[in-house]
Amino acid sequence: MLKKVLLGLGFALVVFLGYVAMQPAQFLYMRGIVINAPPEKIYPYVSDFRLGNEWSPFIKVDPNIKLAYSGPPNGKGAKMTFDGNQEAGSGEIEILRAEPHSEVELQLTMTKPFKAVNTVRYQLVPEGNGTRFTWSMAGENGFLGKLVGIFIDCEKMIGDQFDKGQNNLKELVEAKTNSQTASK
Repeated sequence: MLKKVLLGLGFALVVFLGYVAMQPAQFLYMRGIVINAPPEKIYPYVSDFRLGNEWSPFIKVDPNIKLAYSGPPNGKGAKMTFDGNQEAGSGEIEILRAEPHSEVELQLTMTKPFKAVNTVRYQLVPEGNGTRFTWSMAGENGFLGKLVGIFIDCEKMIGDQFDKGQNNLKELVEAKTNSQTASK
């Protein structure tokens, strides 16, 4: 009887691991929002890590996060390393490409809580009297990522952080744009 139970559990484990292995090998998380400001007012906040820290939801989760900068202050080649709590994680982010007032592409290399290398994009597209800001992250799902994705809705978890960040950016840029307009 015990042998049948163990064989049944072994078979169930093999089926489960096969199911995990069949999950998508790549992921893409994306969110967008319209900010009532022109692209040139938003671009500095997505091409300069120091300004980006004013709206980033990942920096805000750890008031004691350690940050270090290298390379140019903004644009291509700018780098920021971070070492934070479990929520913020640790790693490095580098700007790979920066198209003024339209797009910034970054490489995010996480070392904690798990290792990963992902591509992050900020896109700025004029829309009406404002700008559509789109934030996306793409990468490879290794076996561990596929396993985690079965138990945790990663799209929702990351998407919720993107939503917070975009709302922070919207409030920041619109407030600064409105105060500059009012002072003229």
